[in-house]
Amino acid sequence: MQRIAIFCGSASGVRPAYLSAAKAMGTALANRGLTLVYGGGNVGLMGAVADASLASGGRVIGAIPQALLDYEIAHRDLSELHVVGSMHERKALMAEQSDAFIALPGGFGTMDEFFEILTWWQLDIHRKPCALLNVEGFFDPLLALCDHFVTEGFVKAEQRNMILTDSDVDRLLDTVINTPLAPLVNKWGHPNTLGGAPPEP
Repeated sequence: MQRIAIFCGSASGVRPAYLSAAKAMGTALANRGLTLVYGGGNVGLMGAVADASLASGGRVIGAIPQALLDYEIAHRDLSELHVVGSMHERKALMAEQSDAFIALPGGFGTMDEFFEILTWWQLDIHRKPCALLNVEGFFDPLLALCDHFVTEGFVKAEQRNMILTDSDVDRLLDTVINTPLAPLVNKWGHPNTLGGAPPEP
């Protein structure tokens, strides 16, 4: 494992712990020699995780749509910054570049990114770990909803259990790094027939 994608908010949230966790994640990735792949912004938790990784000597790859670049919120000091044409292209590029995916606190955009990559895993388009850094219980309501999906018969229990979670940065990274590849079973319970690259945007 060499590159980990981080999905997180372009705001900092109301709790100081969210910002602290983003900084801790960026520092931990750099200290472990792992490249950070993220959305390329310089604001909110996005900017904090990138700045922390860079400050610790880490490599950081950003992917940002042209429209957001035009708003001048792109981070200009990254190891690599890929400017793409759309949000779809951004997500596809991040998926291609990364060996695992971790979501930190965030809003609609963070959930969109995490659930799309989780859906691609469910469809066996990729077999990379998907995880949530559950800072101060931020994701507890979301995890309860995922349990509800299982109870109501829309998600299999083994698929729900592949969402890795922890409140501690280093423990979560240890889990992500040491998790074996997801089983080759798609959402219908059959052997994989879909595999391959993410769909074209």
